[in-house]
Amino acid sequence: MRSEAVVGLDIGTTSTVAVVMRAGGEVLASASRPARLFSPQPGFAEADPAEWWANACATLREAIAAAGVAPAGVCVTGMLPAVVLLDDAGRPLRRSLQQNDARCVRELAELGDEIEEAAFLAATGQGVTQQLVAPKLRWIARHEPEIFARAKHVLGSYDYINARLTGRLTVERNWALEAGFVALATDALDPELTALSGLPAGAFPPLVAAHERIGAVTPQAAATTGLPVGAAVFGGAADHIASALAAGLAEAGDVLLKFGGAGDVIAISEHADPDRRLFLDYHLVPGLYAPNGCMAASGSLLRWLAALIGGGLSLAELDAEAAAVPPSAEGVRILPYFLGEKTPIHDALARGTITGLSLGHGRGHIWRAALEAIACGFRHHLDVLADQGRPARRLYASDGGSRSEVWMQIVADVCGQPVTTLADAYGSSVGAAWVAAVGLGLAQWGDVAQARRLGKTFAPTPGAASLYADYRALYEALRPFFHRAGT
Repeated sequence: MRSEAVVGLDIGTTSTVAVVMRAGGEVLASASRPARLFSPQPGFAEADPAEWWANACATLREAIAAAGVAPAGVCVTGMLPAVVLLDDAGRPLRRSLQQNDARCVRELAELGDEIEEAAFLAATGQGVTQQLVAPKLRWIARHEPEIFARAKHVLGSYDYINARLTGRLTVERNWALEAGFVALATDALDPELTALSGLPAGAFPPLVAAHERIGAVTPQAAATTGLPVGAAVFGGAADHIASALAAGLAEAGDVLLKFGGAGDVIAISEHADPDRRLFLDYHLVPGLYAPNGCMAASGSLLRWLAALIGGGLSLAELDAEAAAVPPSAEGVRILPYFLGEKTPIHDALARGTITGLSLGHGRGHIWRAALEAIACGFRHHLDVLADQGRPARRLYASDGGSRSEVWMQIVADVCGQPVTTLADAYGSSVGAAWVAAVGLGLAQWGDVAQARRLGKTFAPTPGAASLYADYRALYEALRPFFHRAGT
């Protein structure tokens, strides 16, 4: 009898998560392992592909054993566009440059001098920002020429795991779209765009759709992961877009706030409508688009801060201290730009700050100010969507951070709208599992919205949003200092 179990595997910024799910949406088991983000210099954000694979093997074995089923297929999701360089034997040449890496300021400026941004935006759907992969590759060519000279292939995080599972190199199309290598007119890699990277066209593997079957689990991969030999492997999915699928985003006005290592805001559209302030992705449902934004540091900022000042307390205990502090943290303000910032300001030289401190403030004030800062970043994106004519009518929250009730209340207050959480916090993994189910013919795209389970709704406190009106003014005041210090 054919198995109706599928696996979603999320290669996240702060953790690796595997979920085993029945095709109808019932989660049978899950497992997770922490992942490290390396930031050896200001603006640097790297991860270790060897750790991704080790975590993938461990979480897959644990989740599959706990579920007690043999999955028929697997879909891998992850952050994008990570930059993984492989040698001619398929081995990583260095740690990946993550999507929130902001080191390539010089290379980005050079690229901006070479191309006309308005034309590039219209052609690719992306602005000339640090999200692009070409400037990151140029940085490697300039600073690590011996590594660049050995690079035979470039791909993303979940594409690398797919290669380990199947032995085949592919790139899921949203990686290439956000990287700035896809022409919207053709939905294909464009040679003139890939040439901006300095790599030959052959360095870019074939594009595949998320639900496209790219191969099967090899005997070697099966022995280390617990997946059955021959299980179908699908193209993969950007983590934020997989979360949007799991959230059941289906019509204009639906917006997902994704609380992972980075902070994502995903909307839905029938048209591309490029806007420099946001990124553009393909929705997993064919024919739709997903305009979206991403804050470079969300959960990664909180984990860094917890290690710095937490004194060994859990995140829940730090939340309890924050809950005892009044809204607006009695004047303490944080700008969450500890890895620079991506959307909507696109400022790689922005930096994290803590202002308004006095000797009367404590750890709870700082923790609350960090939660409020990220919430203000989400609000900034909602204002951009409203300015585009896409006001948010329903806000959903997913992934690990959405389990914090203190934080969700803060987000509702800052945004001035109700926020409904998803009962399955691991949205990215669940969304990827749905892709595998659709790819196997065990489900239809429309089944997702019917199967999703909603959690608690947090209603905004009347008048609370006005307490955070100075968030953007603080950045504008400090921006000249950031740019003087970063030059």
